[in-house]
Amino acid sequence: MLTGKHTSLRAIEKNDLPQLMEWRNNPELRKYFRESREINSFNQIKWFESINDVNSLHKMFSIVETGSNQLLGACGLCYLDWMNRSADFSIYLGHKELYIDDVYAIDAAKLLQNYGFNVLNLHRLWAEIYSMDEPKKIFFKSLNFKLDGELRQTYWHNGAWHNSLFYSLLESEVL
Repeated sequence: MLTGKHTSLRAIEKNDLPQLMEWRNNPELRKYFRESREINSFNQIKWFESINDVNSLHKMFSIVETGSNQLLGACGLCYLDWMNRSADFSIYLGHKELYIDDVYAIDAAKLLQNYGFNVLNLHRLWAEIYSMDEPKKIFFKSLNFKLDGELRQTYWHNGAWHNSLFYSLLESEVL
């Protein structure tokens, strides 16, 4: 378990799956996810099994409140590229539909950054978000991630096209 001031990151347990699936299917949160379709329990179990496979290129965690152990959300490093020492940085808070905040999400993100850079020896963390995702734009800026580029009109949502924004953080840029 990785422990911070407000949050701890622990392995995702099977009993977390119903709550994670409920949050994952919440339309107010789902609109920000790259996989925008609603998932069922079969899909959730397949995902859980895939992240626990010994050869998985995903290191996923449950975010829990330090002390109470209340499940808050999930985060992880996905699409691990060991040769180039990089991974996709993924995080959300489903508890009380927080999605991203400046207490729990920041604390969990710093734990995940430390794990990526100091335990996995990664060089670069990156993330793709949609241009309509204002909370994550602020979030990544506060974590010192840099905007690397933008792909135009990659995501159709609510009757409009949105761009994909790519952010990254190098190990030398961690504050």
